[in-house]
Amino acid sequence: MNPPYGREIGKWMKKAYESSLKGASVTCLVPARTDTRWWHDYAMKGTYFLIKGRLKFGNSKNSAPFPSAVVFFEGKKQW
Repeated sequence: MNPPYGREIGKWMKKAYESSLKGASVTCLVPARTDTRWWHDYAMKGTYFLIKGRLKFGNSKNSAPFPSAVVFFEGKKQW
């Protein structure tokens, strides 16, 4: 999941976390905004990896203007 990086990101992270509680495994590519409420409320409940450097996609000349992280919510197995 790669949510819009604006004010709505908290809703996306909440949905990803809640989906994991229902059995879904969700991988999120997000800005590493460790000073935000959504980071503490949701990202820190998953397994997260901070990406060294700034992301750059394809042949883009510019890198992202912020650090990024991958957050993984492992779904609960339901038998």
